[in-house]
Amino acid sequence: MLEIKLILCPVDFSEFSIRAYHHALSLAQHYRAKLVAQHIVELWRYPYADYAACAGDYQEFCRALREGGKEQLQEFVKNHTHDEIQPELVVHQGTAPDCILSFAQAQKTDLIVMGTHGQRGFDRLVLGSVTNRVMRRAPCPVLAVCKPPHESIVADTAAGKERGHIHHLSRVLFCTDFSENSERALNYALSVRAEYDAELTLLHVLEGVPSSAKMEEAVATAMEQLDKLIPPEARKTLKIKTAVRIGKPYRQIIQLALEAQIDMVAMGVRGRGALDLAVFGSTTYRVLQLGPCPVLAVPI
Repeated sequence: MLEIKLILCPVDFSEFSIRAYHHALSLAQHYRAKLVAQHIVELWRYPYADYAACAGDYQEFCRALREGGKEQLQEFVKNHTHDEIQPELVVHQGTAPDCILSFAQAQKTDLIVMGTHGQRGFDRLVLGSVTNRVMRRAPCPVLAVCKPPHESIVADTAAGKERGHIHHLSRVLFCTDFSENSERALNYALSVRAEYDAELTLLHVLEGVPSSAKMEEAVATAMEQLDKLIPPEARKTLKIKTAVRIGKPYRQIIQLALEAQIDMVAMGVRGRGALDLAVFGSTTYRVLQLGPCPVLAVPI
């Protein structure tokens, strides 16, 4: 069982931050982890910053922004936190990706949970978005929360909307290409399965299989490889399944996630530069961009 002791959740007060914060609360409760809610004051968002600098009031201007951010963060946490979890609140000034990464590195954060859109609705479509930049350099896994999870796993009552709104992960999908990069992501998927008593599906996608005869052989081989990934102690449960599909990896992952109402997809990310190269061709990025549920990107 993996230990998750510290979870960092960046907050920009958008609806996507709210969704991410709800997931962070749920994970903190299940893992009995410390939760830190972080807000970053970015001066470029404030048109009066240059005027304040010229007028000699720059320090006072920055102090006021930080105090305002702290008050907003306190109100945000008050409105969206249930009684069992009391997060630590931190406010930093700088650029969002740098502040998130610096804090995560310094505090040895075990998991970052954040929304993928932020305050600009088209963020997920551009390379420079905060979440993508954090994912490329994070020292720990990043759970990127985009669209609302399936209604079946959300306590969507009036009381839940106001304070609790805890997410229960019932179905987890782990995607592997059988490389060493997948191993660490599998450990996280197995840990989440155990913590939530969830159903776990191990998926491999075959791409470019030429003939039906070779297809049957390739599928059989892949199924054997998937079966070998299941630890002996985990074989006792009936909640671990394997699946092999044929086609474009990101399309098959998304299709299965929709069909099976998957609550979280776990994937390995090949090193810090993996998303920098032909980013729109990255399987992880496309699943994050187009998929129906949160994606846990585990760096190697």
